[in-house]
Amino acid sequence: MVPGLAISGYTLEVIRQTVAGEDEPPEWDDWGELIVDGIKVAVVAFVYSIVPTIVILGVGITMFGLGGAAGDTGGGILAGVGILTFLLLIPVMFVVYYLVPAALANMAIEGNLGAAFDVDVMRDVVLTSEYFLAVLMPIVVGILLNVVVSILAVTVVGLVLVPFVSFYGQVAVFRMFGTAFANTSGKGGGPVAAVDQSSA
Repeated sequence: MVPGLAISGYTLEVIRQTVAGEDEPPEWDDWGELIVDGIKVAVVAFVYSIVPTIVILGVGITMFGLGGAAGDTGGGILAGVGILTFLLLIPVMFVVYYLVPAALANMAIEGNLGAAFDVDVMRDVVLTSEYFLAVLMPIVVGILLNVVVSILAVTVVGLVLVPFVSFYGQVAVFRMFGTAFANTSGKGGGPVAAVDQSSA
């Protein structure tokens, strides 16, 4: 649990430094902060997924219940609408997957949880072709990682390397998100870069 939160916090730092224009990967030097950031990542992902899920399940259960109460043809239609409503969860989860990286990027660069829900920034970013491609790339990376992991898993030494390969693949994905966010939001070279310049 705790290591997972630290890794999530690290990926948030990857986004933050990428948007700020840093080329070097972040240091593992403040585990407390990484864990706190990991909790923030979990909260954002939870909120983005739970709200539409509750709405869809609520509507679906209501329609299904009304259909059972009504009976006959009308009831069957209502129950069918309820079942179709449940199926909406599939495309909704794809939408959540699409939105969350931008939400995390804005939270990372602004430094507060509320920034993950800034509708204006989100709209300006997620409707661009560059962001769309950045979200598609992890699918390609995932396929390549599966191939590499399958090859590594043949040997004992390879199995030891699998977690490291998976981790660096994840870092590469979040750098893609950070780059796309920086280029589409106009927030590239943000607070981290400003601190670096003032200390130079």
